[in-house]
Amino acid sequence: MNGFLTAFSNRLERLAWDAYQGGFRAMGLDRASAAGSALARRVGPLTGVHHVARVNMRFAFPQAGEAELDLYLDAMWDNLGRTLGEVANMDRINLTPGGDHLEVINLEALDAINDSGRAVVFVGGHFANWEMQPAFIGHYMANCGIAYRAVNNPLVEARIRAMRDRYGVNFFAPKGASGARVIMSELKSGASIAMLTDQKMNDGIAAPFLGRPAMTASAPARMALRYGLDVVPMSVRRLEGVRFQITVHDPIEPPSDRGGEGILELTTRINAFLEDQIRAAPPQWFWVHRRFEKALYRKSDTSSASSASGSI
Repeated sequence: MNGFLTAFSNRLERLAWDAYQGGFRAMGLDRASAAGSALARRVGPLTGVHHVARVNMRFAFPQAGEAELDLYLDAMWDNLGRTLGEVANMDRINLTPGGDHLEVINLEALDAINDSGRAVVFVGGHFANWEMQPAFIGHYMANCGIAYRAVNNPLVEARIRAMRDRYGVNFFAPKGASGARVIMSELKSGASIAMLTDQKMNDGIAAPFLGRPAMTASAPARMALRYGLDVVPMSVRRLEGVRFQITVHDPIEPPSDRGGEGILELTTRINAFLEDQIRAAPPQWFWVHRRFEKALYRKSDTSSASSASGSI
């Protein structure tokens, strides 16, 4: 695509983003959440990613029948739609523990990290409204940044950064080698880092996930083992409507090996934590992501998905 077409496309995408944000913000938080649910439950099943989600669920729940998967998928679209409406209104969510929108389990663990000043590596996944985790960390933690992968359109990226600035999210890790250097520098200075690690990372390592090898980000394990840091999982669960539960879990047991085998072992343990969260609330994970090799999602291969799948 030449420069003119790229610039034109970027401006159209920014216009679409502004329309999305403006429309849902005009509704207010609760109405936007409900409207997003209604829209996604109607439109979502008509999209190509509905098939992706079904294939992923077949790998995760090989014993489930089609009717059970249909129920999971409908509930998944409810959650994704609500998240769509809520993200436009994140600055309107009360992030105070015990407030209207949030309860936090094991909050004392975060207090201990704040009091100690020691760095940790927080890990989590795309569950419920996944923006709740970085938003809460930005609100509550004294010194923690969020690693993220910027969108390709710089105009939309600027909008996203401005949106997240409204609810106090501190980003210091752009993608690529420069981002890795920034993360290392911040860890050395005593800052913690938080990452969502459940999506496919082509330059990661193959680690078991949902019964299959999956290319997984190795950065959390590498950083933790290199600097002797705790890996602290956090999970987000939608309770009902715009009310969530964040749980701070015990640190994941580190392996004795700090080399390649140790990195794989710790990455596998992080994946196992994510699998536990999927089992606990199946519809609340981001099933529409192509987590495995592309060939698995060809519709001609759908009939073989169940026989090839494992269990979590």
